[in-house]
Amino acid sequence: MSCIAKAVSEEAGRRFLQEAFLKQQRLLQAQLELAESSITHNGKRGDVTEQHFIEMLGSYLPRRYSVDSAIVIDSEGKTSDQMDIVIYDWQYTPTLLDQRDHKYVPAEAVYAVLEVKPTINKSYLTYAGEKAESVRRLKRTSVAIPHAGGEFPPKRLHEIIAGLVAPRIDWQDGFGAAFLENIRHLDSQQRLDCILAVDRASCDFFEHGGSPTVSPGRNALVFFLFRLLQKLQSLGTVPAIDWNAYAEQLAEEDEIEGGSHVQLQ
Repeated sequence: MSCIAKAVSEEAGRRFLQEAFLKQQRLLQAQLELAESSITHNGKRGDVTEQHFIEMLGSYLPRRYSVDSAIVIDSEGKTSDQMDIVIYDWQYTPTLLDQRDHKYVPAEAVYAVLEVKPTINKSYLTYAGEKAESVRRLKRTSVAIPHAGGEFPPKRLHEIIAGLVAPRIDWQDGFGAAFLENIRHLDSQQRLDCILAVDRASCDFFEHGGSPTVSPGRNALVFFLFRLLQKLQSLGTVPAIDWNAYAEQLAEEDEIEGGSHVQLQ
């Protein structure tokens, strides 16, 4: 019995890849359209849309990364806004104070944050930039890493990636002049590095010099994913957290009978 996919992959590998990934993009589009047309509560529709993007990202990212909706927290107890999507270290870093779907991710563990919105326009670019700033302004620690021959110096902190994903984009020319004018109004803490409009195209600013790289719309989803994977790969691992910095915020010592007592605040 012949296999059509096998035959196409043998005869035209490039077309096989393009068609296979395009079908996955159309599947995500259908899921997003179903949520938009069938869920009457705005908040619940937003939750479902976020989950579709989280599941899609999780299916592509290596297991060293986790993908969740979360709040980011630092060693001084300061927190970010609620983030739709946080891509963070799973291998070396625990999440904190988990309660059902609520969790805090230590700032040092964060690779990237993405905002999920129904469309891409001026107001949502500004909103996503402000959300990104709430993460980037948090304090991150980095300590030396012991190894058999001594220790590696503290890892230099990487820049946290930020982006915006949506089913569509409002501007008629997509990621053209109007989009570029509005995104360049964001300051360095609010900058958005990657943007995806599932039905149109994707755009990122990962290359040195800040010039945009815009994908063809036909495979915008996988183009966005592979570009993001390459950028994450370039960051290496997250820094080693100074857990003592977190511990020191939790207690003060009171002298009691023959010793010290740790009192949680």
